[in-house]
Amino acid sequence: MNLTNYYWYFKSAIPLRICDDIVRYGKQLQDALATTGGYGDSKKLNQAQIKDLKKKRNSNVVWMNDRWIYREIQPYIHQANTNAGWNFQWDFSEACQFTKYNKGQYYDWHCDGWDRPYQRQEPNNPSHGKIRKLSVTVTLSDPKEYKGGELEFDFRNLDPDKKPNIKKCTEILPKGSLVVFPGFVWHRVCPVKKGSRHSLVIWNLGWPYK
Repeated sequence: MNLTNYYWYFKSAIPLRICDDIVRYGKQLQDALATTGGYGDSKKLNQAQIKDLKKKRNSNVVWMNDRWIYREIQPYIHQANTNAGWNFQWDFSEACQFTKYNKGQYYDWHCDGWDRPYQRQEPNNPSHGKIRKLSVTVTLSDPKEYKGGELEFDFRNLDPDKKPNIKKCTEILPKGSLVVFPGFVWHRVCPVKKGSRHSLVIWNLGWPYK
């Protein structure tokens, strides 16, 4: 898919008090080792599986589905979808992923969209048959609190034979900034070199592209 804009950002958009409330709330909840597709519940993994997982991803996450968080962030997703010219159909947001990256933690290259729509067993599950269309990442930490941990994009347009075209997303370094991008865009979080970085990620679903 050819795009004019591969991401759309809003600098210092979320009030600092809201960022602090999310971080405070996230720290009160029990976190878990973040996984990737195919690993399932991290609590059920053995040591060899955890070691293999951490070659790709090493961070800790908490899940949130509170309406006050969605109310703050969803308007920016709608606005970015229009401003960037994507105009993707979407109608459901998954649980919010509050992520903690401590020193040495990271998430290597990946895209958020899967190769097929969700197949849910529960009746009337709002995600059944849908795909991840728009991702949003919110910066919750002051850049003075950590080093490294940059969000980077690779704009090879899904062609692995092309040379990497890496862009560091410096626009969202200020606390309260956020970036919205299509779920098929490759990205990574570089290793944190000092301190801790907190972020919030939400995947937003719609019907498969025609």
